[in-house]
Amino acid sequence: MKRVLSMIAAVVMASCMSGYAIDPVDSLKIAKDISLDEVMVTATRVTKETPVAYSEISQQELSRRNDGQGIPYLIATSPSVIMTSDAGTGIGYSGFRIRGTDANRINITVNGVPLNDAESHGVFWVNMPDFASSVDNIQIQRGAGTSTNGAAAFGATVAMQTQKASLKPYAQYSLSAGSFGTLKHTVEGGTGLLYDRFVIDARYSDIRSDGFIDRASAKMSSYFLSASYYADNSLIRFQTFGSSEATYQAWNGVPSEMLSTNRTYNPCGEYKENGVTKYYDNQTDNYWQQHYHLIANHRMGDYWNMNVTLHYTPGEGYYEDYKAGAKFSSYKLPSFTDSEGKEVKKSDLVRRKWLKSDFYGGIFGINYLNTNLHATLGGGINRFVCDHFGRVMWMKTAQNLPQPDYEYYRNRGDKVDYNVYVKANYRLSKTLHGYLDLQYRGIDYTIDGSDDKAGDNVHIDKHWDFFNPKAGLNFQKNGHNAFASFAIANREPNRDNFTEAGPNEHPTHETLYDYELGYSYTHPRFNVGVNLYYMDYNNQLILTGKISEIGEALTSNIKDSYRAGIELTVGAKITNWLGWSGNMTLSRNKIRHFTEVIENYDANWTPIAGQEVIENNLGTTDIAFSPATIANSIFDFNWKKFSASFTSQYVGRQYLDNTSAKSRSVDPYFVNSLRVGYTFTPSFMKEIALDVTINNLFNEKYETNGWVYSAMVDGERYTEDGLFTQAGTHAMARVTFKF
Repeated sequence: MKRVLSMIAAVVMASCMSGYAIDPVDSLKIAKDISLDEVMVTATRVTKETPVAYSEISQQELSRRNDGQGIPYLIATSPSVIMTSDAGTGIGYSGFRIRGTDANRINITVNGVPLNDAESHGVFWVNMPDFASSVDNIQIQRGAGTSTNGAAAFGATVAMQTQKASLKPYAQYSLSAGSFGTLKHTVEGGTGLLYDRFVIDARYSDIRSDGFIDRASAKMSSYFLSASYYADNSLIRFQTFGSSEATYQAWNGVPSEMLSTNRTYNPCGEYKENGVTKYYDNQTDNYWQQHYHLIANHRMGDYWNMNVTLHYTPGEGYYEDYKAGAKFSSYKLPSFTDSEGKEVKKSDLVRRKWLKSDFYGGIFGINYLNTNLHATLGGGINRFVCDHFGRVMWMKTAQNLPQPDYEYYRNRGDKVDYNVYVKANYRLSKTLHGYLDLQYRGIDYTIDGSDDKAGDNVHIDKHWDFFNPKAGLNFQKNGHNAFASFAIANREPNRDNFTEAGPNEHPTHETLYDYELGYSYTHPRFNVGVNLYYMDYNNQLILTGKISEIGEALTSNIKDSYRAGIELTVGAKITNWLGWSGNMTLSRNKIRHFTEVIENYDANWTPIAGQEVIENNLGTTDIAFSPATIANSIFDFNWKKFSASFTSQYVGRQYLDNTSAKSRSVDPYFVNSLRVGYTFTPSFMKEIALDVTINNLFNEKYETNGWVYSAMVDGERYTEDGLFTQAGTHAMARVTFKF
């Protein structure tokens, strides 16, 4: 970390002291080469001529909202998006869903490089603190999206492009502070163009927060470094970004019966000693991750260009927790007889569960662009290798512990993912474009070794071949835009679908048939848009409401289900200094012929012989975590150097399982936030910007996520749950110095 800080300090000093001037002729000379920045994201992004429903968030918008919260918080007002936060503030563990689909089934890339974990398919935003400070823009494609690399898009594609090289030297420091002990420092700078060829940009961030939930503290730091070389027709860029995080676990939520009395309760790390409730101090999650990208873009002529990216991401970390009364058999340890002749089968212990992974590969794209045709041939091959292992660090009664740091399981996941695609957007007439996208994707996946479940060895050896076609038409004339498209997408199960599957579950791949129809009109003073979608699933892997022991949401195949809805967008320039924009999603998210299967126990929690499970045929039910209504409203005020925004979001009822039971659901909520800012332009620096954001302005008591476990015990329904409460009214203040 000292090395990173020293590099950033050097960049900042160079940008402040070099005084390097860019000749206007030189600027024109390299302008065409700077455009190569766009080439590397062509494969993952869409344009107005593409028949896809999408929205974009600019660097300016991200910067205005970025007080330290993760990407899920910053995109929360986009159409069909809802976010959640374990700590209740958007800092630390957070996530989002689009059209009711969780991030495990949303394709997420950085400059075209897959960001989704190859095994879990998720993106852990806690490992990307303040990444928004190095992002130029984010494009969110709803539905099956475009062909790309990595996990299949089953609800959306989120394509992030990192900041472009700055041709002028700059330096910037930002300090944010606010509720719950939140403090964020960000320093960044760039050399500007050196010797007409080189540009270096860098950033370092540090974020600390106590969290709204008890003990849900977060300590995170991150860096970003980019070095670019511009030749006459080529761009070569090396980028690295990475982070370290230590967060206290807040994975279990607040039991529903405690919501009215203790909304900040956190059961993680809780144990009793001599009848006194205590909490383990080091009940933490710790992870370190770095990303390395080597990007080469080359213009081969007036119509042709190509890009190649090599990438490598190592990651390593563990979570540590206190397990009270742990069974020796669960840790592959024998029982023993104590001095009084009693057999001892349990003990309090501390364990660590580790991940150590390497993800590497390459992607490419060859692009052809003329007046009537834009075509891309692309693909990639990536490999992910991850060791999963667990160790017992301490045991209260350690007579049977073979050695310190005893390792009780180890297995390795190995996944190779390869794809090739061709896509073309052809101008059929002055107003009509046709789009075709054909992708082949192959996956080889193995898991071998001993599992963390007592006595279990795991051996998974799977191969999938998927063909994912997409086609559509797009009409444009005089501000009117209309499109229609159809896409087929396939997605393989993730690691948890295999390792956490029940004894009678056999996870299989899922298939999506996505129908989209959209219209929009843009006028200098206003814009409107409507998008209709019908997403028909075969064997959809749907959230069941259950979670793993580390808080990961679990899914199971459901044979017949669909998501259908209408997305409305509107915007108006009310005056030169006041604008308003809003969006609303109204949807039906249903499972056809749903049968609830629940475990059946007697009063002693012993499975009832011959009736181990009960099946309830419920007919058509709502898909869990898929609200029927999502709405956002944003007022933006700008007058000279003063700015303000007022944001509102409404999210309808979310069911915690697939039974449509109101007693197992998250209540609707309506949340408002206010931001005000003022910018000074003193003579001794470029800018000083001040802003204050008040989140949850009217102190709404609400939850955004949860889990539920349900069973029949002695003829009665038994339920355990956890709901993730969000912070009441809280504020952040920020000052930014730009040089």
